[in-house]
Amino acid sequence: MAVQTKTYRNTDKPVKSSAQKAVKSKAGERSSWVRYLPGWIIIAFVLAILLPNALASTFGVANRVIGGIPVITGIEEAYIAPAGVGSNVIAPLFTKEVRYWSSDIQRWAAEHGVDPNLLATIMQIESCGYATVSSYAGAQGLFQVMPFHFASGEDMLDPDTNAKRGGNFIVECLGYSNGDTGLALACYNGGPSVVSRPFASWAQETQRYYVWGTGIYADAQQNMSTSDILTNWYDAGGGNLCNRASDALGLE
Repeated sequence: MAVQTKTYRNTDKPVKSSAQKAVKSKAGERSSWVRYLPGWIIIAFVLAILLPNALASTFGVANRVIGGIPVITGIEEAYIAPAGVGSNVIAPLFTKEVRYWSSDIQRWAAEHGVDPNLLATIMQIESCGYATVSSYAGAQGLFQVMPFHFASGEDMLDPDTNAKRGGNFIVECLGYSNGDTGLALACYNGGPSVVSRPFASWAQETQRYYVWGTGIYADAQQNMSTSDILTNWYDAGGGNLCNRASDALGLE
């Protein structure tokens, strides 16, 4: 059986209004928050360290620095890959002789702040990965760099040195062309003056270079496994160069 009890109010004790109770409640909440403030600071500090790594692992977002400027890269710039990725650094459409240099291309591209697929396109057309090739005009090595681009005493056929001078020149050409990669490729072949001249006035070699280069590079940007324009280049004589490169590299 329930026992009834009576509640007596102490009329001598002042009764607090609802507003007073609310103020006291808020004061208590503020006091609790301040009391645990150091703990929240520690948690925020830990999250600041761990969250970027978690995002990088989940979404493929990473930081890199080009010219001293931090740049956020993600899926839209997937061509910047970790060292050692190998042939995944450049599009699979390139011939095996160019893909042989894939990890080096990734490293050289990072040094110059350019797309590895752009350097791969230049190497494809210029040498097909044949490191010691020289042209009738005197261009040298993997990127067919003219002698006047080198410093005195440099080994023009050394891959790293050749890539350094070729990379410097394509960056200059990108500057002349205001970032237009097609005009930059034409500049690389025909010199900076072509940027300010109409296409029809270019040498036929430069016109072909522009067509092949822009077509191959566009397909590479789409990460395509084959390229009709690369096939045209190969059939037009590039295949002979690739065969020589394959023999020099010991590829089957």
